[in-house]
Amino acid sequence: MKKNPITRFRIGVWKGIAPLLLLMLMLALWVSIPTQAHAHAIVELKVPEPNTQMNESPPRVEIHFNEQIEMGIGGVQVLDSLSKSVTEEKSSTSVDRRIISLALPKLGEGIYTVSYSVVSADGHPVSGSYIFVVGNPPNAKDASVFDLHEQIDHSSNGTSTEISANKLLLYASRGLYYASLMMSTGLMFWYGLLRNNTEAQQRLLYKWGLWVVRVFVIASTFYVFIHARDLMQDQPSTEWSKLFTTTEIGISWLILIVLAFVGILVLKSGTAVKMIWATALLILEGLNGHAAVYEPKWYSLLLDVVHLGGAAVWAGGLSFLLLLWLKDRKEAGRFAVAFSQAAWISIILLTLTGTLSVLLFLPSLSYLFYTSWGILLLIKTSLVLMVIVTGALLRLRVRRGDLLSGNLLKLDVSLMAAILIVVGIFTYISPLPANTPYSKHVIEADKKITLRITPNVPGENQFIVKVWLLEKTGEPKRVKLLLHSLDKPELGAIEIPLDKSEDKDNDNIPDFIKSTYKATGQFIPFPGKWKAEIRILTQEDNEMVHEEAFRNY
Repeated sequence: MKKNPITRFRIGVWKGIAPLLLLMLMLALWVSIPTQAHAHAIVELKVPEPNTQMNESPPRVEIHFNEQIEMGIGGVQVLDSLSKSVTEEKSSTSVDRRIISLALPKLGEGIYTVSYSVVSADGHPVSGSYIFVVGNPPNAKDASVFDLHEQIDHSSNGTSTEISANKLLLYASRGLYYASLMMSTGLMFWYGLLRNNTEAQQRLLYKWGLWVVRVFVIASTFYVFIHARDLMQDQPSTEWSKLFTTTEIGISWLILIVLAFVGILVLKSGTAVKMIWATALLILEGLNGHAAVYEPKWYSLLLDVVHLGGAAVWAGGLSFLLLLWLKDRKEAGRFAVAFSQAAWISIILLTLTGTLSVLLFLPSLSYLFYTSWGILLLIKTSLVLMVIVTGALLRLRVRRGDLLSGNLLKLDVSLMAAILIVVGIFTYISPLPANTPYSKHVIEADKKITLRITPNVPGENQFIVKVWLLEKTGEPKRVKLLLHSLDKPELGAIEIPLDKSEDKDNDNIPDFIKSTYKATGQFIPFPGKWKAEIRILTQEDNEMVHEEAFRNY
């Protein structure tokens, strides 16, 4: 049965517009569905802006998003250069749920990390990190700050982080100097501590003090000569005069030698002069030691000088007690009463100031296992624990009125000698590990990558990324470098803004196209373990990802 013309016309029209209507329906669905399923929150504004340097501390941190975020999930935090949170305050979300902010206390000079992690209204996580700088923070501390060669602008063969055979003479001179320093200053302090000393004690104290000060003069001169010779190695003879007249370390060495020679005259002076002489030497030692590097300097130096003073009183008193015991047992018993009390006070001061100094010197107690300094400190701590036990037994005999035990006294003196040797060495070694530039070259069939980070320290570094792709692949459309903290995996990645750079290095590879990217800035905000993520986008929008782990201190 044939259809009439009108029916055939309607069917034809419907067949013509049906595909068009179907296409319009699909477009409508495509427009509406992605808004809910594929559009994620995007950061539109960061306050302060990433990688900025400000003269003053910002009052708050704000992260602005293009759409609403979930309330009560995630937040924003700000970390200092030791990766510690700068505030215990919680972040807040704006009424329109598009801004998350965190009020900040007044921040000092330093590099700060802003890390945010939120969930957008559609349920997708959004996270990231960036840095900003307040003021002009000093360079991060590592082993190089303790290298005397660096301080006088002379090259060296390495920083004193490890013990090696060619440094034994340096350590021997340091150990002899340190032991004689403790003995001589300690005896001077005991002149003031012994109020009711007998004539026999006075006579022996002067005689023993004369020998100790003479040894100190020789040890100080030997110490200065050996260390100056090491500093001036391969330098012209004219530089020697500059060392002792224009550098802080050279001038302090001259003062040390003068004070050492004056010590012979001080022995014949009053008690006040003796104690001033001893205190001046300990302050000078503190100014030349590890404490001078740390801030606040007054606090660091105070801890060091008090620590040295406690060690001097203990070492000087114990050596004099042994001498008395060898000469006159009764006089040794009388002196032991005063010494046992002073020794315990000294041990308490040594423990307290030593612990506080370690907490100041090291970012983390795990650093004790990274260098010889830490290992020697653990050895010293073990020896001190043995001294405490031995001293307690000696003190118990003194309180009972018994004669001193010669074996315990000799053991105590032996432990003291071991401690002085260890301390003489480890006060010359850097408590911090040395940082070295990071460089890695990766060879794969379809690409080759070089990553360089110089000098690889917390703070300012130069980042170089070189990428070789096959000629048929072409140059990368985009290269990204992201840093992830392996110690704090909850932090978002820090993106380093790479710029295309002209490379004059002769490292071209046949059949490959080389592209070089560089960035310089304070993108490593704190020490630790890091993962560098290199993301390469090809001209065909294929992404290649390569990761490398490194660390700094």
